Amino acid sequence: MPTQLQSARAEKITNEMKAVAKAESLNEELVMREIAKGRLIVPANRLHLAHNLTPIGIGRCCTTKINANIGTSSARSTTDEEIVKMRMAIDAGADVIMDLSTGGDLDKVRTELISQCPVPFGTVPIYEVIVSHGVEEITHRVILDVIEKQAKQGVDFFTIHAGFLREHIELVQKRVCGIVSRGGALLAKWMLYHNRQNPMYELFDELCAIMREYDVAFSLGDGLRPGCIADATDEAQIAELRTLGELTQRARQQGCQVMVEGPGHVPFNQIEYNMKIQAEICDGAPFYVLGPVVTDIAPGYDHITSAIGGTAAAYYGASFLCYVTPREHLGLPNAEDVRAGVVAAKIAAHAADVARGLPGAAERDRQLSIARANLDWQKHIGSSLDPKTAGEMHIEACKNSGIAESPNADYCTMCGRNWCSVRINREIREMFAKK
Repeated sequence: MPTQLQSARAEKITNEMKAVAKAESLNEELVMREIAKGRLIVPANRLHLAHNLTPIGIGRCCTTKINANIGTSSARSTTDEEIVKMRMAIDAGADVIMDLSTGGDLDKVRTELISQCPVPFGTVPIYEVIVSHGVEEITHRVILDVIEKQAKQGVDFFTIHAGFLREHIELVQKRVCGIVSRGGALLAKWMLYHNRQNPMYELFDELCAIMREYDVAFSLGDGLRPGCIADATDEAQIAELRTLGELTQRARQQGCQVMVEGPGHVPFNQIEYNMKIQAEICDGAPFYVLGPVVTDIAPGYDHITSAIGGTAAAYYGASFLCYVTPREHLGLPNAEDVRAGVVAAKIAAHAADVARGLPGAAERDRQLSIARANLDWQKHIGSSLDPKTAGEMHIEACKNSGIAESPNADYCTMCGRNWCSVRINREIREMFAKK
């Protein structure tokens, strides 16, 4: 059975392409052409698709998508907790879920999550490989077995750290933060222990065969992403990116869909360059970025630092933003951290879509603004990105000020009735209409 990429190249419009076109208000032929060129992917494992998956498109012709990372750690969390986080993320607007579990029964966590996940679902298979066998005991056979097993479980895309080569290790020695990717650090340890090349690179053709069979998309991982702004856009990062460009072409040649992962921590003035050099090296493959986080001094607020970078990244070329929670760099996020991270990333994505003039992107802003101007509190709050928080804030402000909360109130507690510019504007319009 052909993959989405193979179908597009054969000029066949699949049901998944039709679904993406409808959701994005795009022409079906445009969706097909963008997939054929590798600039748009539809991560949809055949088995997940047959169960409960609603397909989405990731690419520049579509709205900017958001990923939420969840998953157990060796220190804490349970399957039930991760299910709550997943539901919270999807309710808050996450387009995609990634399971980064490293603790507990990984198969149980993964299968339970996929069974209840209606959006694309990704994993980092090297985590299970290492948890089950230890870094030193990894073999090529173990890697292929784990990846095929996860493909059979319905995973829609895999982060594969195949672009980090043994010869790149020396390039990170002068970094401030070294290798911050878990997959990258563990593979570096394996390469040094065995004095061999990255097994993901050596096995790349075999990986393509497995992923093509189930139409699992590659998310080519950035094992050398910068973990602080001092390390951004350095020789190691760009060296890996060039290998990712090579692997993008190899995967496409074998009929596999590909997106490419990127930084990380990047100062604001380097974001545009990072987006453009990735598009050039990786031939327009959708770019999936973590943040980027634009400053290192805000632990507890990194959902904000990443939203600042995310807007710029999506404006200049990224198609897919990985959320960052307030607890980034501090600990495993809880459900409320997940919600805050998703909302911040959604703001960044939407702001970028408006800025790049995506058709219809600003219509929601316009409708909310009309409701605000009309003092239509119900529609104003209901049209917001996070109606739950907006509604709770409005009700609390009214109660704390002794004002009865009412859908017909013609002012709020920010200014009070006599100083409310929105209310006064209504009077001005009425006065002007009488002249």
